[in-house]
Amino acid sequence: MLGLSGLAAYTGFFEICKPKKGEKVFVSAASGSVGNLVGQYAKTLGCYVVGCAGSPDKVKLLIEKLGFDQAFNYKEETDLNSTLERYFPDGIDVYFDNVGGEMLEAAISNMNLYGRVALCGVISEYTNVGKRATPNMLDIIYKRITIRGFLAGDYMHLFPEFISATIDHLSTGKMHVLEDISIGLETVPSAFVGLFRGYNIGKKIVQVSDDFGDK
Repeated sequence: MLGLSGLAAYTGFFEICKPKKGEKVFVSAASGSVGNLVGQYAKTLGCYVVGCAGSPDKVKLLIEKLGFDQAFNYKEETDLNSTLERYFPDGIDVYFDNVGGEMLEAAISNMNLYGRVALCGVISEYTNVGKRATPNMLDIIYKRITIRGFLAGDYMHLFPEFISATIDHLSTGKMHVLEDISIGLETVPSAFVGLFRGYNIGKKIVQVSDDFGDK
């Protein structure tokens, strides 16, 4: 949580999306290592937050443990555009994108004027060269939507600020750590493959030893 995934969530949300209290925020892959933190940061600011995930258990976790206002299982939805219209009847102000593809297209269609989109990842496109997002460019122009990609490394100068703010939220119970731990070096291959199949919940960690020595 206090590593690069956390830094990506913190800086992508606060530096790129420039959120304001009360704005409507959508987070894709919301149970992943970055998405779950984005949603939690948004709630600390007082935003209305909806996340999407890939199973009923993940949806339940987002709402009951992490405090998302709403969440849905994208695998159960046949029309993502209509789904987002249902959860955001007044439109989306901020979209934090971790998946690309059709989800990005649907989010753009539901954005408000001067909406902001942070492009952190495109997990739906990594293993499918034929799948590429094609958002409606007229929506982007006429709604004056800002879309920006970024890397956590771009914001290393904000690492101390990120650590301080996040530790404060953890100590007051406003944020929660979400980790998915596999035991043993032999689990590395399955853990890696699981990232692309949506098996992980939160930050995926492989614990290779119980012996940390005296250090």
